[in-house]
Amino acid sequence: MSAHLQWVVVQNCSSFLIKRKRQMYGTEPNNLKARNVFRYNELIHRKTVGVEPAAAGKGVVAVTKQRSSPRKLATSYVRTSINKNARATLTSIWHII
Repeated sequence: MSAHLQWVVVQNCSSFLIKRKRQMYGTEPNNLKARNVFRYNELIHRKTVGVEPAAAGKGVVAVTKQRSSPRKLATSYVRTSINKNARATLTSIWHII
């Protein structure tokens, strides 16, 4: 199914959807801006990138979605931990993208 057709289906009836007065927000795991728009919705796109804080409190974890298994949600995400200084971390994330 194409991404646009999936967006038409998921746009108004997603379990991650939060409706407020003027704006609709999405709480998907890799939705970095938390907006419910086609561009930032990670459920419909094949490739997504997310950045989370590391569990130990040092560094970040870059989460990417594999293209090979989009239907299997448990195995479709790859987590890469990065424990470097700020500039090296941004460079590493830029190379992952």
